[in-house]
Amino acid sequence: MATAYVLIVCDLGYEEQIIEELKHLSDVKEVQGTFGAYDILAKLESDELNTLKETITWKIRKLDKVRSTLTLMGIEGQE
Repeated sequence: MATAYVLIVCDLGYEEQIIEELKHLSDVKEVQGTFGAYDILAKLESDELNTLKETITWKIRKLDKVRSTLTLMGIEGQE
């Protein structure tokens, strides 16, 4: 199973709205607001690596009020 962690920076005051939108994406398994340089942390899982890439590129990064993301991809077998 492919796993990715996406750190998200959003416009001030839109954290809760974006968290709710992320909860409706099928590959998003966990989502949480954070303190620090990033506003939101999302954990994604899928059977296919390409599915994760598409979700991050075409769904998460395209959400209104998302300013930037940093993606950490898990290495399969090192769990």
